[in-house]
Amino acid sequence: MHNTLRIATFNIHKGVTHFNARFSLHHQRELLRKLHADVVFLQEVRDEHSEHSKRFAGWPDAGQIEFLADAIWNDYAYGKNSVYPAGHHGNALLSKFPIIRSTNTDISAHITEERGMLHSVIDMPKWDKPLHTICVHLGLFAHWRRQQLLMVTDYIRQHIPPDEPLIVAGDFNDWGTRAGRIFAENAQLHEVFEHHAGRPARSFPSWLPILRLDRIYIRGFHVKHVEVHAGPRFLKLSDHALLSATLARAV
Repeated sequence: MHNTLRIATFNIHKGVTHFNARFSLHHQRELLRKLHADVVFLQEVRDEHSEHSKRFAGWPDAGQIEFLADAIWNDYAYGKNSVYPAGHHGNALLSKFPIIRSTNTDISAHITEERGMLHSVIDMPKWDKPLHTICVHLGLFAHWRRQQLLMVTDYIRQHIPPDEPLIVAGDFNDWGTRAGRIFAENAQLHEVFEHHAGRPARSFPSWLPILRLDRIYIRGFHVKHVEVHAGPRFLKLSDHALLSATLARAV
């Protein structure tokens, strides 16, 4: 049905496993393909790294985003957040539908930690309004996250019409969940796992999730299904679990 949307969010840990022990991008792409997601929110995408490209066999020549999108997701957007001598990394969005425009906004709360939010507008077939997506990766300290969520909330109020569907997803680093609840109330959003199970999903560490770090917030949708993809196999994939949701547009 054209009103049903399958999405996922995944912190890919720069395409390598814990402590940079193993190159996992090929396995990550295989996992993402099996989900049949229409839109994928990605964090810690390392699109260029001169040292890792020499160290790891199979490092994609064209960059991680293009490699992950390949022939499955026709469109993609990348928000470069952290730049260093060897390369750069940031947030990304993969979409099976045309991305009309993307804006990457710096929401860094401190000079030592570069963070951004990637806002993409997607042209959805047979929808009377576009789909707005915001992919985020928030800071490690609570007071930084509070500042960043205020910036995201202000951005939503200024740039996204209240009657247009919106998904905000990514790595919120908000293990206490309080900042997320305040954000959801202020931005008039609902967290999909909270809707189903009363609390956000446990997503870190991926092989035995304890902390509730990753989130999917929505506006203008009903939640049909949610799933946490985790377990021992993720030792070869990423330190974060992958979250997926099937949504039905509220009309």
